[in-house]
Amino acid sequence: MLYVSADRGASRWYVYQSPQQSWRLWGDEKSDDAVCSVYLKKVRYHHPGRTAADSDSDDEISHLEWETVRVRLIKAGTLQRLVASLGSHSGELDATYITIFLATYRSFTSARAVVDLIIERYRNLSEEETDEPNPEEHKKSLRLAIMVWLDSYPADFRDHPDYPLMHRILEFCRALRPETSELELKVKHKLEKFEKEEEIKASPMLQRILSTEEVRCLSPVQSEVPPLTFQEISEKRFAEQLTRMDADLFQKVIPHQCLGSIWSKRKGVDASSVAATVDQFNAVSFCVISTMLMDTTLRHSQRAKLLARWIDIAQELRMLKNFSSLKAIISGLQSNPVYRLKQTWIALSRDKSELFDELARIFSDANNMLNQRELLMKEGTAKRAEAFGENDKHLQKYHSRNACNHTVSHGTIPYLGTFLTDLMYIHAGIPDYTADGLINFDKRRKEFEILAQIKLLQGASNAYSIARDRPFERWFDSVLVLDDKEAYELSYQIEPYGSTSSGSGSSRDKIMRKKVALGHKKHDSLASTSSSSSSQFLGEMDSVSSPNESSGSLERHASVMSTSSSSSSVPSLDASVTSSATNQSQQSARKPADWQQKADPGSPYITPDFYIIRVTIRTAAHETEGINLYKSIMLSNSERTPQVIRNAMIKHDIEGNTDDFVLAQLLPDGEKVVPANCNVYYAINTAYDLNFVLRPKKDAASAESQRTKESKSKRKLLMLHK
Repeated sequence: MLYVSADRGASRWYVYQSPQQSWRLWGDEKSDDAVCSVYLKKVRYHHPGRTAADSDSDDEISHLEWETVRVRLIKAGTLQRLVASLGSHSGELDATYITIFLATYRSFTSARAVVDLIIERYRNLSEEETDEPNPEEHKKSLRLAIMVWLDSYPADFRDHPDYPLMHRILEFCRALRPETSELELKVKHKLEKFEKEEEIKASPMLQRILSTEEVRCLSPVQSEVPPLTFQEISEKRFAEQLTRMDADLFQKVIPHQCLGSIWSKRKGVDASSVAATVDQFNAVSFCVISTMLMDTTLRHSQRAKLLARWIDIAQELRMLKNFSSLKAIISGLQSNPVYRLKQTWIALSRDKSELFDELARIFSDANNMLNQRELLMKEGTAKRAEAFGENDKHLQKYHSRNACNHTVSHGTIPYLGTFLTDLMYIHAGIPDYTADGLINFDKRRKEFEILAQIKLLQGASNAYSIARDRPFERWFDSVLVLDDKEAYELSYQIEPYGSTSSGSGSSRDKIMRKKVALGHKKHDSLASTSSSSSSQFLGEMDSVSSPNESSGSLERHASVMSTSSSSSSVPSLDASVTSSATNQSQQSARKPADWQQKADPGSPYITPDFYIIRVTIRTAAHETEGINLYKSIMLSNSERTPQVIRNAMIKHDIEGNTDDFVLAQLLPDGEKVVPANCNVYYAINTAYDLNFVLRPKKDAASAESQRTKESKSKRKLLMLHK
């Protein structure tokens, strides 16, 4: 691909080659207010009087010449420098930079601050004594930047009722007429549109219409259609309606609300579009649990049929490329109250059991959720599901059997938790500011890579065309939600511990009476109606674990949808709890950079390799009742032992000298001490979980002495045995 731009200082045009082929890092250029990466870019230019199309053969294009120019990409800078970089002396916008800035600026400043700095920069350029080259062109680019901002993110200016930002820009435009006339007209048009929309929303007639429509659509009492039951809804119908609801919510997701700096705060920050998707995911998981457990009088074979129906619905969702509800159903079936029903799973046919394994394998934690990521890359913008693995025999068979539906195009709905997890790791693992106090804009580039993927999939999700099914919605909204205690109570009623007999149903009747009395339904607040953390969808970085459990299989993230700290019965992609130490090597806590978009080594947008490691501190002062607190830190491919120890000490709020501590990786056969002053990235064993312990050297020496004694004792016993 070629990129053409004019050199306004000379009568020639530059024809840029593809960045992956022509970029080469030259070095960093530092100033008081910024750090820029300087790249050497190979370009070819020719005079505009004659083009390659005018020649009869390639041999005649003798006037083509090659040249290397320097291109600067800002890595870090002050807020003033970042805002000033929105404009350029050429009068044209850097599309890549302004897109990244507008998508991520909320992480480090406010819209008001950006507007004020743009206006201040513009006025400085208007002064007669300015030293800036081409000030008129630069001012033109700043006006264009505001226009792009208004079109791309109008919600940033929709601060009803007074719209202070819009009036601030209008005041600026009026003071600098006529050069700002075009911008003034655009702002006025937007302001009028905002005011009309608010008038329509506040219209009493519209409120009456909406109220009447809501009663007509949602009230089952006034409907002549009898309410549905779970058995009456076909698998295809069920999957299509879940997909319609998921697609509507996913298209409304505002990408910048997914940023770790925004989503992790939750309180006082608007992340409603993400929260709505999380609520829907949890609603589907709770629906699975309720339908599986509410009727305690069913025989095991009858309950196995319910289980098979959910697996068939999940299969339909796979064909529709709805990975959100697919993951929610898998999570519900893998929840402890359902998964412990051994007799029900035994009664499930072999084919259905194998199909369940194929579907669950999509969301395997192995290799940083590689299966799911590869599927999104292959099918993200594809018209239909077609990327099946060689071991997905049942999915392949079902896909071939329904070849007549291959003419129908489908969008793609991802499991949003994967992107939220990635953004949370970037937020926690990469500092917001450099050592010099500059805003780390490289971090924003990495965040934008994830946001761009979300935006791309949102466009693909528009391909769905599914009619609304109001009877299904009424049934779905009527399903009762069980909290952890109630779910376990019913589960043990169905299959008591150590027994295979079914209960009498007294627990079910008790729960039903309580739920009906409270009006407890799916769309009630999960945080207020559940005493557990069942509503887990995504977790934060730090976690607490017991030393008696496998550290690799412990929950790495705390719930962001519940205020309780009890164990979850609904595992999500990053909320899967197990206590088996044998699964340690399979459930890796590492976070290599392979989840980032691959780039050519010569590209300026390449993401460096790094891991996210978990470090606990083992001292008498930091161990409380056998509970170890793990903190996650980023490990780059250039950090040595003292720096990693220092980062871990900062995370755990420990003061002292790094030379007084030892870092060791926790492995199944013991601890591996990281050598002093080595490159930790290459010293660790990535075949196992990246869990580490930080302890004082004297404690480490005594622990090593104890392990040596134990090893000698074992060798003596072996020799005696022989």
